[in-house]
Amino acid sequence: MSSLTLPELEQRLDEALELDLVRLSPEQAAKGLAPFSREQQERALHWSKIAAQAHVQIGQQVSIYAATALGLMSDEVMGRWVYHALDLYDRKGLFPAVEVIKSVAQYAEEAEARARGVEFDESATMLGHFVQGLSGRRLLLEEGESHWTDSEKIYLPPFVGDFEQRADNFQLYKAQLVTLWAENWYGTWRLVQKESPQGETVQTRISQWLAPRAMPERDLLLLQRLEIIRIDAQLQREFPGIYRERARLLQLMGTPLLPAGWEYAGSALNNPEATLETSLLWLDRIDDVPPPRLCYQGVWQIDALNRAAERRAAQEQGTLQYLLWKVAEELQLSEPEQQKAKFEWRFTDEREQREGAPEIELLLEDQPVAPPEMMSELVHSIIQDFGELPPEYLHPAGGAAFDPDRTVKSAQNVWGGTYHEEGAFLYDEWDGPRLNYRKEWTVLREMEAKMGDLHFVTETLNKYHRLVGQLRKSFEALRSADLLLKRQQNGDNLDVDAVVDAMVDHQQGREMTDRLYLQNHRHDRSIAVMIMVDMSGSTKGWINDAERESLVLLCEALETLDDRYAIYGFSGWTRKRCEVFPIKTFEQPYDDGVKQKIAGIEAQDYTRMGVAIRHLSKLLNEAEARTRLLITLSDGKPDDSDGYNGGYAIEDTRMALLEARRSGIHPFCITIDREGQEYLPHMYGPAGYTVVDAVDKLPLKVADIYRRLTL
Repeated sequence: MSSLTLPELEQRLDEALELDLVRLSPEQAAKGLAPFSREQQERALHWSKIAAQAHVQIGQQVSIYAATALGLMSDEVMGRWVYHALDLYDRKGLFPAVEVIKSVAQYAEEAEARARGVEFDESATMLGHFVQGLSGRRLLLEEGESHWTDSEKIYLPPFVGDFEQRADNFQLYKAQLVTLWAENWYGTWRLVQKESPQGETVQTRISQWLAPRAMPERDLLLLQRLEIIRIDAQLQREFPGIYRERARLLQLMGTPLLPAGWEYAGSALNNPEATLETSLLWLDRIDDVPPPRLCYQGVWQIDALNRAAERRAAQEQGTLQYLLWKVAEELQLSEPEQQKAKFEWRFTDEREQREGAPEIELLLEDQPVAPPEMMSELVHSIIQDFGELPPEYLHPAGGAAFDPDRTVKSAQNVWGGTYHEEGAFLYDEWDGPRLNYRKEWTVLREMEAKMGDLHFVTETLNKYHRLVGQLRKSFEALRSADLLLKRQQNGDNLDVDAVVDAMVDHQQGREMTDRLYLQNHRHDRSIAVMIMVDMSGSTKGWINDAERESLVLLCEALETLDDRYAIYGFSGWTRKRCEVFPIKTFEQPYDDGVKQKIAGIEAQDYTRMGVAIRHLSKLLNEAEARTRLLITLSDGKPDDSDGYNGGYAIEDTRMALLEARRSGIHPFCITIDREGQEYLPHMYGPAGYTVVDAVDKLPLKVADIYRRLTL
């Protein structure tokens, strides 16, 4: 096949990138691609078109620099180059993406290292689970230019490729993460004692402690190495497996943990009682240049640490004082008694914990009182910063103090700001035309469900009282159903099929089996069900009524089983404002509160379905069960106001459902959309959905489908 000519290339580029719509010329790109073979030209056109799906200027830049890329990269590496630029566009905007395209030679140079290396995107989930399993305050994990922490978030580099083996590079990611966690947990960022000019002992931060010194920048690097030596000693005692892996990485790099001449300092920092003050003491005894950085040594961003610590200190003091005020109120203390109240915390020893005592006890006048659920985690976080609970934190205060309940999911509050990410869940979204994920593209929050009138539930039960009775009986039979096991060695009845087969074997001279019986076996149900309810604007009116009635009937029937079930509504308005509404969690009983939330379900915005499926699948996978079902009640296809519609929305929803299936979840959709036959088989598979042709049939259909799925 002959190469495309210059006019042909210009025409193909115009068609693929739609350059004429934005008045961009294909001439430069066409001239660059003209000398190449037809196969190479088609590769360049393919990747240019994919890039243009995200932004036409990115597509144009790919077409221009493809001439360079074709001489340096295989098709696989070229694809990674384009997708890396598109990921940057999703997260940081157009200009960083274009810079990556222009740096094609540098990317090709690093291609070999990238092939053996590990990227943040592929490791983030596993590393996130790992850090959440460690002690201390919850630390969010994000991608950054290097690895550092502000004591609330951990930032890791986008790529690690220092070693020849991918496994070693992943372990280096993990070691970097552990270092940053350990600095938080083992007190690197605690306030330190310092004598003021007036001779008083005051608490100060590391930056203030170092500021008056002759060489503060050098001393900061020396202090960082001293702290890593102390931290690694702690890890060796408490996490020997993690420590051995860190030591192995240092051996591979040829960099010792302890610099020559630091033996005495190392011995002191090895002491279990060593603290940040120990490192500061040895800083005055070391007159040396900073040693080479260790492979898992982060960058200290002192200003960011100070800002986060000061913000957190004010917030946590107010929160703790408010919670103590709530405790005092529950104890019915008068206002004068509250002002005199002296709370204390006591850490229980190992023997008491083995006997069932909590790790921390709250005391009032030496008598134990029950603390609110979130108080223990809050106290741990404060102690991480101060090493103790400051006495002024232990005085109850209401009124002007911070009320954590006031931050609960008011849409006006949580969606404030430009990007809304803080405190929200971030999920990838599948871009079908691009054939790749948009990284952390959608922002989702769990919002407080509105409470409705219990009268709706009463009316529904009266309206369907005969059907409710039938459903309960049907579900009771399902609960008590036995499983008939065939071809057993013993049982109450003969298995006729097995006996016939055995006689045939005997007549033909083969040995007869002894598995000739039927046996009733109690069916042990281990099921968790997530019911996902469409709350988009199109459900307004009678569809919304039918959804609520269906949920009332289904809950009444499900209460006869031991199955675990949860109900969440979902809606959305652009990728930055996706919402799910917990109606009933797996842990909640079906009580008046849940009934009021069912009654309060009302139409909201749009149907951005993929992100809701990903979030609810995550919650469903956390439930202990052998069988997990995700049942969707919806009135139509996925849709949103920012271009999330048509094929794009269907492909993202389909990919989210595939992800759920891969994790062991069985998804099923019940819809009243008569046009559902056009897209549902593609999204759910031919047996994964049903279309209800009339709204008034929906309540019975939901219960019937549930029975069939769980048999």
